[in-house]
Amino acid sequence: MIVLGIESSCDETSVAVIKDEELTANLIASQDFHTKYGGVVPELSSRAHLQIVNPLVKDALKKSNIELNDVDLIAATAGPGLIGALLVGLTYAKGLAFGSNKPFIGVNHIEGHIFSGFLMPQKPEFPFLSLVVSGGHTLLLLVKSFTEIYKLGSTVDDAAGEAFDKVAKLLGLGYPGGPKIQNAASQGDGNKIDFPVSDLKQKLNFSFSGLKTAVLRYVQSQGGVAKLSEQDKNDIAACFQSAAVKALTRNVKRALELYDVKTISVVGGVAANAFLKSEITKLAEKYKKNVVIPDLQFCGDNAAMIAFRGKSLYESGVRDTLSCKPFPALSENHFLEI
Repeated sequence: MIVLGIESSCDETSVAVIKDEELTANLIASQDFHTKYGGVVPELSSRAHLQIVNPLVKDALKKSNIELNDVDLIAATAGPGLIGALLVGLTYAKGLAFGSNKPFIGVNHIEGHIFSGFLMPQKPEFPFLSLVVSGGHTLLLLVKSFTEIYKLGSTVDDAAGEAFDKVAKLLGLGYPGGPKIQNAASQGDGNKIDFPVSDLKQKLNFSFSGLKTAVLRYVQSQGGVAKLSEQDKNDIAACFQSAAVKALTRNVKRALELYDVKTISVVGGVAANAFLKSEITKLAEKYKKNVVIPDLQFCGDNAAMIAFRGKSLYESGVRDTLSCKPFPALSENHFLEI
């Protein structure tokens, strides 16, 4: 089976091809120009997707040594994401499917991340815990099969990746915040400042708003960011990172004590963070669980995960029509309740 996947939910345009079990193309065009604005500008993102999606599709087909007629299934991100950006990729994919008379699957972007571990040589084993950590979402899920996903916890305010971005901006480190914080933290003392980690009544939920505010208050207490030395910024970044990762791993630990799983999988943009990887690996070793964290190219937004998820849905009997609509937000009822 040959699947063409298209991803355009935010600021990466990506096209991938999976031939049977082999990923033959995963092309990603990143919109680096957003850096000068300190964040993604939705209108500019949509225009950039329009300019690059068709050339990327042609390049992905050429790299895979196939024609469009050889494709058996076309999958595209339907949401969540920026509505204008989503419309570009989704509408383009529908046009391809209609024009070539191919079946189409609209993929939930978060589900793409959840199953991105299956793009690795060592794949998650069902049931597994999935920690989804990105700029827009923080979720803890129990995944029993390709069609049975239970929500255990989510953020009640900011997503983890959003907190990384905002703290990086506060410290004047730039955008995107994840790599900037990690780089600064690698040169800092993570024990110097004791930033708080919220402990909620719903023990598997997350909160990062208080942590972000604590960093702001600390910077203000030091006379503002202009008064901070580079080492001060490195220490703050390290202590923030330590607190954020503690919040994530603590809830994974709690879930491991409640549910019998075979694998821990950490996915999404923040899964690229080296300190988070290290702490999750230690936790997995302690509880004698396998751990699967996708390679860097599969942590961020990419079409390989969309192609794989479209394929797994199609093989599970799911069928979509071309009336599939984009959805910018993740519905609280999307995942099953435990």
